[in-house]
Amino acid sequence: MKNVCLFLADGFEEIEALATVDVLRRAGVQVTTVSINPTELVTGAHGIPVVADVLFELAECAEADMLILPGGMPGAANLDAHEGVCAALKAHAESGKHLAAICAAPMVLGHLGLLVGKKATCYPGFESQLEGAEYTAAPAEVDGNIITGKGPAAVLPFVYALAEALVGEEVVAQVKAGMLYN
Repeated sequence: MKNVCLFLADGFEEIEALATVDVLRRAGVQVTTVSINPTELVTGAHGIPVVADVLFELAECAEADMLILPGGMPGAANLDAHEGVCAALKAHAESGKHLAAICAAPMVLGHLGLLVGKKATCYPGFESQLEGAEYTAAPAEVDGNIITGKGPAAVLPFVYALAEALVGEEVVAQVKAGMLYN
């Protein structure tokens, strides 16, 4: 079974994080939500409290098939400032494993130099943070092992791209049918 770590920081975009967890679990992917806070409790950008599965210090991110960054502010900025998250992202990139970020969070990948020569998308206004990338404005963009999403309204195309990278087109087609997604 494929497994992923989805990082949560105070100020995360709830729909981007929770819809991603939901759809990936429907696709049979083991999703671990990882709090970068001192406790498992993380509060989203719109005041919704979420209890993460594990604290960052206890997460086995190196074993994950994909690391995922939801957007939202100041959530994405909090992820960008977390040395452990940045180190995990760099290590994953070096090993060729998948990285995914949506909304404002692709800036984290840009700041780490992980988007150089890649096509990427993000929330409007964050394009300058995608250092070295070709900005496309697409709802979801897949370029090699990196998948980026534009924002809240693009969460389904984004997460379907993640699921396809992890479990394949056939499983994604079944999930889409079950969700009545055309």
